[in-house]
Amino acid sequence: MWTHKAWVGRFVARSLGAGERLRGYAGWCNAVEGNTTFYATPARETVTTWAGQTGADFRFLVKVPKVVSHERRLAGVEVEMRAFLDAVEPLGDRAVLWTQLPGSFGPSDVDALGRFLRRLPADRKRAVEVRHPGFFTDRGSTSLLERVLAAVDAEWVPFDTTVFFQAPPASEAAREAWARKPRLPRRMRALTDRPVVRYLGRDSFEETVEGWGPWTEVVAEWVREGRSPTVFLHTPDNHDAPALARRFHDDVRALVPDLDVLPEPEPVEPATLF
Repeated sequence: MWTHKAWVGRFVARSLGAGERLRGYAGWCNAVEGNTTFYATPARETVTTWAGQTGADFRFLVKVPKVVSHERRLAGVEVEMRAFLDAVEPLGDRAVLWTQLPGSFGPSDVDALGRFLRRLPADRKRAVEVRHPGFFTDRGSTSLLERVLAAVDAEWVPFDTTVFFQAPPASEAAREAWARKPRLPRRMRALTDRPVVRYLGRDSFEETVEGWGPWTEVVAEWVREGRSPTVFLHTPDNHDAPALARRFHDDVRALVPDLDVLPEPEPVEPATLF
């Protein structure tokens, strides 16, 4: 996601059209979740413009289409996946193929996941997000999934909502998230050299920052180990997400001083005399 009404005039210049806002977003963050690909495979030409608006070190976590992961449950999806892979090819090795599975996709379905992942091109980075409680609460199911993912060098993407669910929602956006987001145990183990973390905080900027404390320690240790993590920060309304992302980077850099500094974003609007 790089287009948000609340970001226009704050993080993204008003002068940028909808088709150019990724360039503005990329001045604040160096990775993005490609959530729109879940609903429809974009035209290859559109993806080419995404590649052109971002630098060589900018990362895309592109979600596998819903028809593949949810409707067909990874079976009989050759045509759809060929179209999807062709569409995102302009992103090259900057793209991670993100398969987000429904809560009904459980340990008994792991064989289907393994077959699907093995059929993906070997040079494609892969990441999987599961939401069935069994993967988190049953050691055998956890180990089974880890073995299947490790066999194809795929990462397990945790979606940490524990801080969000610590207190009842206090806004309309939070109430909507309360009904929709998964409530699962926190997972903090990486399987590959490129971990991916998704974190959902609260309406309060301060509570969100305080809640991610355990992650700054873990991510800092991953960096020390030579891994290259990507972390996505969310709140119920996402109004401050770009600023939160930079704050998280600053917190990790305080623990790992040699971590690269993020570039300064360009001014959102031209400076004036008055």
